[in-house]
Amino acid sequence: MSIPDHVAKAVFTGLEPRPARARAREPQVSPYPDHAEGGPSWWNASAEGGVGLPLDWTVLRAWGHAPPRATTRGAGSRSAPGWQEFHDGNLAGEAIVHQDTAAVGAAVARQVQVARSTGDLGRWDPRWSRFVANNVGAWMHVERNLGRGLFAEANRRSPTPAHRNAIALNSMHRIRFGQNLALLLHTLAEEVPHFEGGAHVRVWQHDPAWAGVRRVTEQLAAVTDWAEAVFVANIVFEPLVGELFRNHLVQQACLRNGDNITSTVLRTGQRCYAGRDLRYTTTMFGQLAADREFAMHNLALMDLWLAVWVPPCLDAARQLQTLWSQPPVAPPRFEDGLDRARTRLALVLTDLGLDRPEELNR
Repeated sequence: MSIPDHVAKAVFTGLEPRPARARAREPQVSPYPDHAEGGPSWWNASAEGGVGLPLDWTVLRAWGHAPPRATTRGAGSRSAPGWQEFHDGNLAGEAIVHQDTAAVGAAVARQVQVARSTGDLGRWDPRWSRFVANNVGAWMHVERNLGRGLFAEANRRSPTPAHRNAIALNSMHRIRFGQNLALLLHTLAEEVPHFEGGAHVRVWQHDPAWAGVRRVTEQLAAVTDWAEAVFVANIVFEPLVGELFRNHLVQQACLRNGDNITSTVLRTGQRCYAGRDLRYTTTMFGQLAADREFAMHNLALMDLWLAVWVPPCLDAARQLQTLWSQPPVAPPRFEDGLDRARTRLALVLTDLGLDRPEELNR
């Protein structure tokens, strides 16, 4: 395949193939004109001469909202322009991830310094130490399963540069958050008396409270349809399990047990999900749910995914209920947190034009 001269010049000389002023008027991930106009991208081409990655790597279809072009119409057409219409409104790059990582490290260091000067770490209740070591540590395994398994694989199988950029950053957010948790446990093991930094391995593998979460994340990491994997992880699992654990258990318990260090780290994971990852996901699937050709096809499949995945995610959430009694000063009731989690999911589904599953009413 021949590469256009202006693109080759940009690749080998570091020059941009399009003026900065034009790029500023078109806020999207890919800077190349053919991608912005919905056409194929030369770096997506296969060795056999096809353009783009196989569209049958997901059962969803995209024709888009633009007028039909000179393409072969059909659900499996490689040239259907609908996939090219997705752009990540976050406009985030790898540098943002590294900046956030540095900011989290500095924030934790400040909190540790303050706790040392006041002697707070030495006065931690042993029950709170066990709770953090066991359960906040166990959440590291969730981040690993989803970051390295689900999102890294979905990134490789998604159809356009914009999809891959958004999903790759989602993978990096997950991996980085897991590393922040590992750093937290290492720091606490050095500062808190009798803190068992390796307890999370035993808890993740053998504690019945975590069995449902472990099962769901491992099953999700094995899903081969990249769109189903991203949809279920960000639309279903995160509101029902992730936010329930982070916001309605750990954060609330941190406030009541005087733990600003763990709270600081947990906020970073929640900020990445609610502020970035959920935003690109609702944009991505909102376009597919409103596709002028395949909207009904896509909505039916998303409803099917909800029917398949909402029950095990709810079961996983309910199995975590025993954790609410472990902190020395308990957080608000589990039932209240689960109600808020179900409401959160229902609101996200409403934004996408999807019906609320019956399981959310039970």
